[in-house]
Amino acid sequence: MERPRTTHRPIIAAGLLVVVASMVLLFTVPQAYFIAATFASMTCMMAVTFLLTRYRGFFRPTAKTIGFGTVTAVALYLIFYLGNLGVMALHPFGMSASAENSIYSLIASPSNPLFLQVGVLAFDAGGYESFFRGVLQTRLQPRAGVGSVFMVALFDALLHIITLNPLWVVTTFIADSVWGLTYYYSKDLTSSVTSHFIWDLIIFILLPIH
Repeated sequence: MERPRTTHRPIIAAGLLVVVASMVLLFTVPQAYFIAATFASMTCMMAVTFLLTRYRGFFRPTAKTIGFGTVTAVALYLIFYLGNLGVMALHPFGMSASAENSIYSLIASPSNPLFLQVGVLAFDAGGYESFFRGVLQTRLQPRAGVGSVFMVALFDALLHIITLNPLWVVTTFIADSVWGLTYYYSKDLTSSVTSHFIWDLIIFILLPIH
């Protein structure tokens, strides 16, 4: 895989600051503006990724990479399905289905038409995978190896603390770890974007877990 060209650290830091600021805005705006804020945040992620990498060598779609992404999406859904049974039975750290429902209501609300739900999920997959895998994980990987997967997942999970929803923090770490491993082994952003988007479609629209 062709690596992005070397970029000076101050530029990377500035891009990271822009993305973090957009995510803070995303998690703090009133619920009525969540969809618009999601589009804005994901656009920031994709713009920063383009400025830093020009997306060189990121996407090389084949049946194998798309199939791998599909398999990991289904596997992740099963992990969440089983995890939901555990949450309902044990209520670890006070987590419950009400926390789960609050996440669904932000995207899969009846007030949001289907095309808008699908559109925001596509942007979500493209934005997150571009920046967190394409930029952060790609730059950490030469030094940290597979550890870069979990470093990036932890960073994203910590950003979600601002939501004050423990379940969202935990699920973010798990999901990011799976998508990070998908990218790590496929070396193709097509796989992780496919996995992220299909998982989004299944869990938010097709087969929500409640």
